[in-house]
Amino acid sequence: MTSSAHAPQSHSAATDNGHRSGSGRRTAAQPLNGSRNPPSTHSVIDCDIHNEVSSVEQLIPYLADYWKDYIRGSAFSSPSANDYPRGAPTSGRPGSVRAEGGQAGSTLQLVREQALAPWNTEIGILNCSYRVQSVRQEDLAADLATAANRWQIDEWLSPEPRLRGSLVVPSQTPARAADEIRRFGHHPQFVQVVLPVRSSIPYGNRYYDPLYAAAVEHNLVVGINFGGAPGNPPTPVGWPSTYLEEHAGMAQVFQSQVISIIAEGVFDRFPDLRIALIEGGFAWMPSLMWRLDKEWKGLRSNTPWVRRAPSDYIRDHMRLTVQPVGAPPDPRYILQTIEQLESETLLMFATDYPHWHYDDDSEAWPVNLPEPLNANIWSQNARSFYRL
Repeated sequence: MTSSAHAPQSHSAATDNGHRSGSGRRTAAQPLNGSRNPPSTHSVIDCDIHNEVSSVEQLIPYLADYWKDYIRGSAFSSPSANDYPRGAPTSGRPGSVRAEGGQAGSTLQLVREQALAPWNTEIGILNCSYRVQSVRQEDLAADLATAANRWQIDEWLSPEPRLRGSLVVPSQTPARAADEIRRFGHHPQFVQVVLPVRSSIPYGNRYYDPLYAAAVEHNLVVGINFGGAPGNPPTPVGWPSTYLEEHAGMAQVFQSQVISIIAEGVFDRFPDLRIALIEGGFAWMPSLMWRLDKEWKGLRSNTPWVRRAPSDYIRDHMRLTVQPVGAPPDPRYILQTIEQLESETLLMFATDYPHWHYDDDSEAWPVNLPEPLNANIWSQNARSFYRL
């Protein structure tokens, strides 16, 4: 979240502390009721579970003495992205914060109880939103990324074999990001490199090639996730004044990155690269694929390195997580959107825990889509894409 976009305050008191406005909505005082597991015939792979660093103090044991003195002397608290403001009801479901405080998604035990157990999840993929990209001191950003990754191994991956991790990298300096990938890319539980969708330079730019090369070298997916604070506006027309604008407009940023990656020929330079679009929804993708194909046909002389229709690259190299669904919850309309994608392999199940997009676990994804589409979304697409 940018410095100009504010979490709801007095004007939205009706939604403070996890309460949602509107009749029939569950409040923070009410438990998650009526939760149901997916059919027992389906394995479940959850492609977006957030594990969060509550405080830089958690990373102090992994930092050199110089940085310990620097952090304490400068009162550095954390990277200042603030993607998920703690006062916003969408940032954390009720009960996802420890009684003693902290940040939603910062406790392994709660992740086990609230994200893994309800779905009998076989594999959960962690996406740590520790935005070192917003740290301007290049060396500190790189060492914070290393500390965060060591913390993930010690506190999350080693104690819980069902979890897989996403590497935090200083993507603002791709050469340093590539070093980080090579430092930990051999670890069997890291399956992904996570980048914020907002960046100072579009991800199609050759500037990022060292990062992509290292990801391909280590057989890792590059995950592009909601949020980021690179210092430039999150909209094409300047700075928003509310968090609502920034939150709802993030889908536009995802579309901009997809256009950049396709038009700049990233998949022609890296034919084995795989990119997951995480927490951006998916209902916008059919219209974007149609428009990209249409404009490419008329302007293909402008991008001769794009040798195939853009939609073909998307189907071959990209996947999208389903939360937030971004489409009417009626399975008929979701099925219609999937039919417009012309692929049963593009979508991957995710809860986006602990973020709050639905009132009941059974609403996370309709379970009565036709087979094999249902099984593909619950687990098979992710199993193939992440090579689990």
